[in-house]
Amino acid sequence: MNAETIKQASAVYFTLLKDKVIDENSEHFQTYFDPEVRQTVLLLADESGTYIIEAPKRIQLVVQPTGSVFATNFTHMKEKHRQIETKKHFHLMSVIMMSFLALIDRNQAAKIRTKREGISYYALEREVNNLIINWDNVLKTTPHFGEEERIDMKEVVTTWKYMEVDSDDFGVKKGNRRTRIGLIASSMRLLETEGLIVILDRDDIPKVIPKQELFERIEYLYHDYDRYEMVKKLMTTEEDGHAEDPSD
Repeated sequence: MNAETIKQASAVYFTLLKDKVIDENSEHFQTYFDPEVRQTVLLLADESGTYIIEAPKRIQLVVQPTGSVFATNFTHMKEKHRQIETKKHFHLMSVIMMSFLALIDRNQAAKIRTKREGISYYALEREVNNLIINWDNVLKTTPHFGEEERIDMKEVVTTWKYMEVDSDDFGVKKGNRRTRIGLIASSMRLLETEGLIVILDRDDIPKVIPKQELFERIEYLYHDYDRYEMVKKLMTTEEDGHAEDPSD
């Protein structure tokens, strides 16, 4: 490993740290696929607890869930994202984001539709509400539901049920993260900050368009995690068999 290889690999890795994604138009993209450079970048990633996703037209850097020098706990995340007020809101936001992922990670038709039309905040609110109603019904007969998956179902259900239900006048309430739509807006901003979605019509009826980077992360990373698949199954509601078009 010569000095030039280390210099090139460092340039690629620190660009990924800064931008999270390098696409085919970047000078670093071709550099990365030099065998020695690639090996060095992968070594840097492994040593720092990060992971490289290689897709046909871009490479991404993501933080491993454990053992990373870049991993953040709840306190650090709260400092970075001021919209997260408490742990119960953080858990509920995680459910909202997972519901969104489950919506787009169904089949090729769902992928094409959401890339073209997006998913409105109101459609996502209905999806999450159906899920919470289903979980609430299960908890009545199975009080320990969710414990095996390490999800505090009771807290998530209670927090959501007692949140204010927004009117259609989103413009008035978009800044209120104590409402359901407000919390959805906060959740989507987290994904937007990571460069994984585009939010359209913010001041009218906002909708979310997943970016290709998100689909690649699902395909090349999330599907390798058993917990992702397990939690995704929990996102399935009884209404899924005849669910309405989520783009509305």
